[in-house]
Amino acid sequence: MQGTGNDFVVVDNQTHNFSKKTWIELTPELCDRKFGIGADGLLVLTEDDENKADYEMIYRNADGSDAGMCGNGGRCIALFAAKNGFQDQHTFRVHNSIYEADVDPESYQVAITFPHEVTLESRSGDHFSDLDYCYSGTDHVVIFDDKLEERERIKQIAQEIRNNSQLFPKGTNVNFYHPKDEHSLQLLTYERGVEDFTLACGTGALATAITAHHNNVISSNTIAVQVDGGKLDISFSVTSGVYSGLTLAGPAAIVFNGTIKI
Repeated sequence: MQGTGNDFVVVDNQTHNFSKKTWIELTPELCDRKFGIGADGLLVLTEDDENKADYEMIYRNADGSDAGMCGNGGRCIALFAAKNGFQDQHTFRVHNSIYEADVDPESYQVAITFPHEVTLESRSGDHFSDLDYCYSGTDHVVIFDDKLEERERIKQIAQEIRNNSQLFPKGTNVNFYHPKDEHSLQLLTYERGVEDFTLACGTGALATAITAHHNNVISSNTIAVQVDGGKLDISFSVTSGVYSGLTLAGPAAIVFNGTIKI
């Protein structure tokens, strides 16, 4: 499946019933673009053994590491669920958080509402100062940059920040953006675990929209985020610097179905 170019191997574990440990071990093989299927990450739909949601979403980066929440992955698995017996409006659990999905089965548009309340932090260290950090289900640094075409320069900055263990012991995703107008922005995201730019990042789009609003770069609380893979729509509410009612919407698609020998 793919959501604005973020691509995933999606598995219904209700059929296979493999352990979480097994899926983690299999992820690098399945996501390898030369010797496997190839993907930015693995999505596993499995029974919610805590009975808090309609199902649990297990997500792993392509290298098998834990990414926390994946926004575009959440939209993809919600469409997959709706096409495989679940209601168009349903819930799923990632770790301890419950997300609400709203699927339009005709247009393949999917909106995910996040349960988190978000506030921005500023982080400084030996090599970087006043970095905007936003946790939107996973870790994100957001940087204003009006020359997104200079990808090699941006990639070097992203790698230095992502691997700065003083500021980010577990690493971080790094987003670069500039506004297009009062209601839209352009975004480029370097993803931890993929270790490169991806065509889209849902939680990165959320974090970036919130940061742009917080820094008065954009005044609207409904923001169109243009990424290499398409467009994502973000909306939120804000009270006294606390952001809530976070919604990520955009297209998702089933690219192909198949089998692989493991």
